[in-house]
Amino acid sequence: MVNGEWWSAAPSLVHLFTRSPHRAPVHLLTLSSQGSDNGPMSTSCSPVHAQACLILQAYLSQRFPEEGARLQALQAQLQDPEGDAFNRAQMRGHITTSAIVLDPATRQLLLIHHKTLQRWLQPGGHFEPNEAADPLLASALREAREETGVQALQPHPEYVDAGSGLALPLDIDSHAIPANPRKQEGAHWHHDYAYLLLADSRAPLRPQLAEVHAAAWQPVRAWAEAPDLRFQTVARKLAALGLA
Repeated sequence: MVNGEWWSAAPSLVHLFTRSPHRAPVHLLTLSSQGSDNGPMSTSCSPVHAQACLILQAYLSQRFPEEGARLQALQAQLQDPEGDAFNRAQMRGHITTSAIVLDPATRQLLLIHHKTLQRWLQPGGHFEPNEAADPLLASALREAREETGVQALQPHPEYVDAGSGLALPLDIDSHAIPANPRKQEGAHWHHDYAYLLLADSRAPLRPQLAEVHAAAWQPVRAWAEAPDLRFQTVARKLAALGLA
């Protein structure tokens, strides 16, 4: 399920960069309406759905093939015409975006203290439709800027294709979200596309106090030592880039 067997794309020509985990030269993955070897592509999905499919396919085939098993639920939902993965009301699961904001000079990550979950996390939230060429990245940038007040953010060049300008997440993760009676939401899943962004830790922090308790810079090594498996995974990926 890693090599294009599960995913579908929009009928128009789509380009997405792929890069090997060993920093091999970038090359473009070109997909057309003719579909894959396993049948025609879906023509009913939206452009952002097609991009989510393409990003996940490149993420698994070019960067982290060992993560295919734990992302099977997301793969299946994106393949399902009724999956509706961009609908926040879809309790089967829906796509979110987040930002791994790093100051490479100080080896620190910018975190927010989440009001609902009562824990330190990377900035992020539900995808909101936008007109950007790379809407998933734009969503992550918006969340980081709103929640922390830091405006000068840019994606890490190792994860951006110079030709198309599209970004690949540093991490994609599916995780359970507890029920929230206040919002009348049942327990559900978030399929989170987390992008690696660069920032200067000297920038003033202006956290969005309506949504978060605080924002703060913390050393990458704190994530490496955290009990949360995703934090450990992100810290390991940063170490592989020489950024931990």
